[in-house]
Amino acid sequence: MAKLYTSKKLAAPKMLPKKETIRFLLDYSKALSIVKVGNITFENIAN
Repeated sequence: MAKLYTSKKLAAPKMLPKKETIRFLLDYSKALSIVKVGNITFENIAN
């Protein structure tokens, strides 16, 4: 059992996002607007 915890792990493979994921995040960030009024914060998604 001790060998399981002391063995070195191989380097993790590079994880690259899909183009669809990047496009979704960019479109979402463009549609999101945040307005602060006093101590209140309003988040609005304009779709």
